[in-house]
Amino acid sequence: MGLGGCIILIAAGAILTFATDWHMQGVNLDLVGIILMIVGLIGASTFSSIARRRRVVVPPTTPVVTEETHPHRRDGYGV
Repeated sequence: MGLGGCIILIAAGAILTFATDWHMQGVNLDLVGIILMIVGLIGASTFSSIARRRRVVVPPTTPVVTEETHPHRRDGYGV
């Protein structure tokens, strides 16, 4: 589950907890919303810690350029 899925879980949980007044027999929608928000937060923190570990900064290596001097010219005059 990526970061987008975690944000969707948090948003759906917040909607169920704070923006609805539905009453279903046998299901507490406020509790379901809180559980979804907690799972979304745990997923977002796990995703960010894994992404931080995966992001390894490698210092750039500077290529060494050596110029060779040729005693002969290739234009045909040989000066």
